[in-house]
Amino acid sequence: MLDALKRVLLRESQEQPLLLVFEDLHWIDSETQAVLDSLVESLPTARVLLLVNYRPEYQHGWGSKTYYTQLRLDPLPPASADAFLQALLGDDPTLAPLTQLLIARTEGNPFFLEESMRTLVETGVLVGAPGTYRLAQALPTIQVPATVQAVLAARIDRLPLEAKHLLQAAAVIGKEVPAALLQAMAAVPVAAFQDSLAHLQAAEFLYETTLFPELAYTFKHALTQEVTYNAVLLERRRGLHERAAQAIEGLFAQRLAEQYHALAHHYSRSGNTSKAIDYLHRAGQQAVERSAYADAIRHLTAALDLLTALPESRARSQQELIVQMTLGPVLVNTEGNASPEVEQLYLRARTLCERVGEPPQLFRVLWGLWQVYGTRGDDQTARTLGEQLLSLAQRLRAPDLLLEAHHVLWAHLFFGGEMVAARPHLDQGMQLYDPQRHRTHAALYSGHDPGMCCRATAAPSLWLLGYPDQAMASIQAALTLAQQLPGFRAKKGCFQG
Repeated sequence: MLDALKRVLLRESQEQPLLLVFEDLHWIDSETQAVLDSLVESLPTARVLLLVNYRPEYQHGWGSKTYYTQLRLDPLPPASADAFLQALLGDDPTLAPLTQLLIARTEGNPFFLEESMRTLVETGVLVGAPGTYRLAQALPTIQVPATVQAVLAARIDRLPLEAKHLLQAAAVIGKEVPAALLQAMAAVPVAAFQDSLAHLQAAEFLYETTLFPELAYTFKHALTQEVTYNAVLLERRRGLHERAAQAIEGLFAQRLAEQYHALAHHYSRSGNTSKAIDYLHRAGQQAVERSAYADAIRHLTAALDLLTALPESRARSQQELIVQMTLGPVLVNTEGNASPEVEQLYLRARTLCERVGEPPQLFRVLWGLWQVYGTRGDDQTARTLGEQLLSLAQRLRAPDLLLEAHHVLWAHLFFGGEMVAARPHLDQGMQLYDPQRHRTHAALYSGHDPGMCCRATAAPSLWLLGYPDQAMASIQAALTLAQQLPGFRAKKGCFQG
């Protein structure tokens, strides 16, 4: 998908020069970051200008590129700040001392300048209209807050109560505010909602951003949303997050999967631990399906952190086991089979299995540990785990699990040079394998087709045992099966020949 998206952009640049703009990279998600990282490598030979902006805390690996130029956005110098204020206030001679005071206090920050000017208008210090303001008070009596946060907090406090509550609800939703969600949270008559919304727009706290497919608003500045949110008392903030989550569940019931991330966020902030864990797990699973492993790890580890706050019980252990088993394959992909992180996860999962009895996940837990120790070359531990897998599969009378248990043992014994001991497991694998049934099942374990692996492993084993004709038939069967199962392949480490 990443490659396809890059090709679309590069193909367009062949038709005409292409300008791409990405804003606010400090809030970037891992998938968009992957798009940028891929695209950056192709820029030198393409007619593409890529413009990005970000706060200093954002980090990237492009700084050493010869085709990368960084433009630092500093506060306005005094002359530019003076021109900026003159455009906002006008050129009344009495404003000159105020202009100098504002520039000195704000250090040329444009947003701070504009918000300070609005504060002076709202408090009656400045009277008139934009571009023609004049002072209504003597300069020594004028108080300008020391920070932009203080300016914003003062402006918010002066709002009518209904508008203030609506702005707080919007701040809890986030920087992007769907109108339908905001109205559902407000729980006031439509006329009152619209009046308060119009007031917030007139005061330039919120801007309308989209009309279709759904009306939405955004905060004028990230600081406005941040200051509004932080000013809400903790108990009321939790209540607003709970209302936001409930409203999302009601409004988007038919496409709730699109909202897992938002629901996990709101329920985590509301203190509704059980719902937060549920949606964090769902969001984590969703991220795994998209191969967005960084997002998956963040969601799933957050769910595990919340689980530790619950009292110990069998139900908690079962829930933690489910989350751990979702996280396991992600850590395998990001850290490697033999990493300490993967080992600790599966050891913890085995402990949880012991607490809840013999859950369905036990086979996958033992299989995960077999991968850890098999990859490390700890043959004795790996063999013991393989025998435990076989015993468990036989006890459960589960043909699918039995196939995977034999799979583990034939691979372990073959690569350990025990050809004779591997034969019964290879024979069992051929009898148990069903290509239609086990195509999807295999993805949960080795990630490759066990029937093909079985035949491909049997071939050199038979050859070394002195059965060349059977070896040739087995490898031919493996090749035939491979052609029938596009997308599957004999995995290195399962068969090398």
